[in-house]
Amino acid sequence: MEPKYISKRLTYLIISVFGIIYALILARDFLYPLAFGILLSYLLYPIVNYLEKKGFPRILSILLTILAAVAGFIAIAFFVLKRVNLFMDELPRFREMTVDHIESLQKYLETNFGIPGERLKNFLIENIFDLGSRSEKIFAATTGTIFAIFMQPVYVFLFLYYRTKFAYFYLKIVGYENRPIAIAALREIAGVVTRYMLGVTMVVLILCFFNSAGLLLIGIKYPLLLGVIMALFSFIPYFGNIIGGMVVLTFALLTGDSTVLAFRVVIFTFIVHFVENNILSPNIVGNNIRLNPFVIILSLIVGAMIWGIPGMLVTIPFLAMLKIFLKTIPSMQAFAFLMGIRGTKKHELTVKNIRDFLKSIKNRRLSRKEKKEER
Repeated sequence: MEPKYISKRLTYLIISVFGIIYALILARDFLYPLAFGILLSYLLYPIVNYLEKKGFPRILSILLTILAAVAGFIAIAFFVLKRVNLFMDELPRFREMTVDHIESLQKYLETNFGIPGERLKNFLIENIFDLGSRSEKIFAATTGTIFAIFMQPVYVFLFLYYRTKFAYFYLKIVGYENRPIAIAALREIAGVVTRYMLGVTMVVLILCFFNSAGLLLIGIKYPLLLGVIMALFSFIPYFGNIIGGMVVLTFALLTGDSTVLAFRVVIFTFIVHFVENNILSPNIVGNNIRLNPFVIILSLIVGAMIWGIPGMLVTIPFLAMLKIFLKTIPSMQAFAFLMGIRGTKKHELTVKNIRDFLKSIKNRRLSRKEKKEER
């Protein structure tokens, strides 16, 4: 392949990538609710498919499933809002405690380090409590979020109802000769994304109980509310528990009676992170998406830059879909290999590799011992 052709192809690729990113940013408010609708469709697909196999019409199967999901969502929302209401009743007291803690921090900085803390105090108080200047933005964001939530049942219904039509549309695009490969790719995507969504949802539900019980034992106020909020961040791989823990830690620092409570929250956050990443996710979610951690971390950062928290929530399953599609295109298989976990298996920290390592050390010692005996 000529260098000019490679350079031209690379230029087109870079321009295309930046063009796609710009389009994603520009159409953010339209695309991320649509992305959530696709993922929720995969989450509810097993129930809809089961009802259809039992003889229920497609429309009735979808409506029953969506109604059950909406009822569950309303129950969770009612539970959370009830506790938020109790939290709002105590907000003036929390405000006073927060101001006292910020003033204590200011005095500590001035006494021990000679750092004037008046500017820091004003900055913290303004950013925590001065919501008046940002009320218009908050209202717009809240309105957009509510609209996106109410649109989800519509998107889910349409995706589930027209799923066969979408599949046939894709098969017509790829052509008759590529149909077996396309069908295999569609089945793999359905299996991977469905298992991933079901697994992650189950992990989050378990963490709701685990976090709430842990925060209750720690002695933090509103353990149920904060435990659920902390668990919901676990939809974000790797960083979710840390972000949720930072929310609880901030609450503990601003409203707690001592730094001991904040220290307990830090320890508990690391425990939750360990349990979720080493026990719950490997056994419940498994390695369905088959993406290497480096690609996952980079995609989470890029997703946050493009769409914020919604971007971090939807990036991983869509990246898994992209990898499956790239795997079916001969010229793109190198990118699929780069995104996957193949090629590093012998370097992974697994029980088998640890045993092999210890065995190799033992064999080396035996060989050295035998050489010494021969001498």
